[in-house]
Amino acid sequence: SKKCYKLLHHFFFHRVLLKAMKAAVLIQRWYRQYAARMEVRRRYTWNIFQSMEYADLQDQIKLYNFLGYLMDNFTPSSTERNLISHIFRENEVCRDAEWERYFSYNNITVPDIYSGPRLTFPLDMDQAAHLVEAFKNKQQLHSRYVLQLLLETWKLLRVLPNINRVSTCHSKEITICGDLHGQLEDLLLIFYKNGMPSLEKPYVFNGDYVDRGKDSIEILLILFAFLLVFPGDVYLNRGNHEDHIINLRYGFTKEVLNKYKLHGKRILKLLQKIFSWLPLVTVIDQRVLIVHGGISDTTDLALIARVDRHRYVSALRPPKKKTPSRTNVYADSERYDEMIICKNRRGSLTFPKPFGARESFQRRSLQDFSSTVARTLGEEFEVRRRQAEFSLSSFSKSHRILSSALSSDSEPESSEFTDTGNDEWKQILDLLWSDPMSHDGCIPNEVRGGGCYWGPDVTEGFLNRHNLQLIIRSHECKQDGYEFCHNRKVLTLFSASNYYEVGSNRGAFVRLGPDLVPYFVQYQATSMTRGLSFPQNVKRTEHTALKVLREQLFVHKSDLLSAFQEIDKENTGLICLNDWASAIERVLHLDLPWRVLHPQLVSSTTDGKLDYHGWFRDLALKKPSSEHIEQTMLETLYRHRSTLETIFRIVDTDNSGLITFEDFRQTLKLLSAYLKMEISDEVINELVISTDTNNDGSIDIDEFMEAFRLVDKSRLERGKSLLKPATDTFLSIHTLIELAFGFFFFFFFLKKHSFKFSLFLELKQQ
Repeated sequence: SKKCYKLLHHFFFHRVLLKAMKAAVLIQRWYRQYAARMEVRRRYTWNIFQSMEYADLQDQIKLYNFLGYLMDNFTPSSTERNLISHIFRENEVCRDAEWERYFSYNNITVPDIYSGPRLTFPLDMDQAAHLVEAFKNKQQLHSRYVLQLLLETWKLLRVLPNINRVSTCHSKEITICGDLHGQLEDLLLIFYKNGMPSLEKPYVFNGDYVDRGKDSIEILLILFAFLLVFPGDVYLNRGNHEDHIINLRYGFTKEVLNKYKLHGKRILKLLQKIFSWLPLVTVIDQRVLIVHGGISDTTDLALIARVDRHRYVSALRPPKKKTPSRTNVYADSERYDEMIICKNRRGSLTFPKPFGARESFQRRSLQDFSSTVARTLGEEFEVRRRQAEFSLSSFSKSHRILSSALSSDSEPESSEFTDTGNDEWKQILDLLWSDPMSHDGCIPNEVRGGGCYWGPDVTEGFLNRHNLQLIIRSHECKQDGYEFCHNRKVLTLFSASNYYEVGSNRGAFVRLGPDLVPYFVQYQATSMTRGLSFPQNVKRTEHTALKVLREQLFVHKSDLLSAFQEIDKENTGLICLNDWASAIERVLHLDLPWRVLHPQLVSSTTDGKLDYHGWFRDLALKKPSSEHIEQTMLETLYRHRSTLETIFRIVDTDNSGLITFEDFRQTLKLLSAYLKMEISDEVINELVISTDTNNDGSIDIDEFMEAFRLVDKSRLERGKSLLKPATDTFLSIHTLIELAFGFFFFFFFLKKHSFKFSLFLELKQQ
């Protein structure tokens, strides 16, 4: 009987095990297909966000080129030129000593009721740490201390070289961080995981500290504070967003003016100068190059080491004229802004000439970096000594020491800078704006609108010429926070997690020891992502991306309708999906897989045909309240709302948030010239009447932008209601998979221990 029992037991066990294995194989096959579909959704969602971001950057650069065209072709007395001249800093021709008086903080009193952090200079580690804690608790630093901290930072940056040189021999490990983009939570998490900057914990921050996030000024103040405390152990590179022209569009200008309403203009002006003095490149152990954007086939580090970086207040436009050199590091720093403009030259609101072909994409030899740029031990000691002066003594003492020390080394007053034309500017533009590509060569970066795309052959040649082994750059959001390319010789590092949407990407920082082997630390700073599964994160991010994409489709309705009707010759109102996809790409130029996206964007078809009139009704968003304005005009204004807001902030010279009716008319005329379209006076008057709700005779920027903000509330609410059931479904799928594999391993355990299990049953019966 025992033998029969064992046979029956083994027979039953093997039958059950066989069924479990078949079920596990089916579930595994289904799960792989499911995971593949989720990966496809994740990738196209990412493509949507990235395409929209780069298209917006192109718009900003095109706008700036257009305004530059107006500056070059209009007479100085023209109204249009006066509206925009201040962003080109034409009238700021004065010495740094005069700027110091302008930025003086002594006349600003701190009230007794102020409960935020109070700073005394020179700063120490305790004050820097207290500043971090204060910002963590949502406190705001008083404008007096902001200006004082920024002024001290400006004076320190002016003695730093264009290329920082860092060694691992003292600290053993150096931490490198990529883009932070105003996300203070990411910086605090980095400090929590890795420790605050110190003599034993040096940091390199690789640009793009500001814009997009809501705490850009706090990030800058923290980094500048640590730079002052540890000038030999904290290194800051300039990014493409350390540029006041970019800040007009992406939020930093607005953030500073909102937080510091009384002294915000002075703070912004001082930050413009600080950004222009940030170093461009950092080199670790003469083997690893750290730069924000990248390189090109013309990148010359020897030339970069010699340029006057502060001349390029905006990397988007080269200075018009070079001037005699300074008698010391503080003199004549602003004379380059003086532009020679012929008095009899005329201009009108015509369209800018197309951007010319890149002239510098010619291969040429580079000088050896290690022999040309490397400082001697004496020079290295002198730079460290100058940096130490800022942290060990008061500013006035440091100012006297530096002035006397540098005046002996200054060039003669009669010497002239060598005019290298646009070569220096293109070098800096490439450093800040370029991206790597997978195939060989070097081509203009038309996706972003600035810099270049460079290939593996350019990387290989650059590293060989300069005896380097790795390029670390940032500038691009990566889903894992970092990514290697070019045979692992180029590393992209991005430290702003949840950049596009909560759950869209992780942030990362990297540690480099003496062996120069990268060690990565990844994170996601928000608690909202904890406990969410991969499908939930994909669903959440996809929902936001598709909402943004639907907005873009709707505001291009007129152009899309024309494209569809051109295809639909017989005026049936139906087109096939292939024609639908190709027409959308021709209009939007987003380079997205529209055939893959159509199930998410098209609710129904008839025999493979799309009713495009019904499709537009499905996309319909809430329209603005102005009913008398032509629908095409409303679409155009909304489509270019970021450009419109940028022009508003340019015209708003006093940063009050208000502009006059006349300035408003000039703003729309500038916009119409930029867009190559007519905006009639009747439309302008209608916009004025509908916008000036309080009848105070001025236009409020925020109110105007809100009046033309399209919000699909019904779809948004519907999306929220759909999101929860979908989340529950994903949870149930996840649970099902866990149960299936749990049963599989349970049966595997029974098989492995079948003898012990049978013996247990027999003993139990006895």
